[in-house]
Parts: sequence; C-alpha cells; structure tokens
Amino acid sequence: MTMNEQEQQAVEAATFRRLLRHLDENRDVQNIDLMNLAGFCRNCLAKWYSAEAGERELNVDYEQARERVYGMPYSEWKEKYQKPATAEQLAKMQEQQGQQ
Repeated sequence: MTMNEQEQQAVEAATFRRLLRHLDENRDVQNIDLMNLAGFCRNCLAKWYSAEAGERELNVDYEQARERVYGMPYSEWKEKYQKPATAEQLAKMQEQQGQQ
C-alpha cells in the first residue's frame, strides 16, 4: 500500500494524537520512568512539538507545547500526578546520562 504525502501526514498526526491519549490514560507512568526506559518523556515530546512548530514559522512556545502534550497546564499535571523520584530512578537516570 502506498500513501501520498497528505495521507501519510494524516496517519502520522493521528498516531501522535493516539500516543498523547495513551500517555494521558497512563498518568501513573512517571516521566523519569519513560526517560529511563525509552530515552524520552512527555517534556521531550513538548520540546519536539515546539521545535517543529518553529520550523514551520509557527509560534508555539515550550509551555504551550507542554499544555498540548499534558492536556492541561504542566503545573497542574505536576501537582496532580507527578510523584517524587525514587533514589533508584535517579540513580538509573544518572547512569544513563553518564553513558551518553
């Protein structure tokens, strides 16, 4: 099956929206866990979103992008869902950062 560029972009956009829904449905998964397992987190997605908007000369700052990714202002999400990182989580992150 071959897709034209418009179809491919539509599928990619739908996939992104599905990823955001999946993350929203799994708020118990902490950003540090995502970083430790996959090398990216919700904040990374927001940075990428903002950067891609900028490449298209669209003004979407980091906080606006985070609100898109988190589905609410980051401060609200952090207060409701973010748990303090454990010593084990922090150690794993430091270990991975040392490997880069």
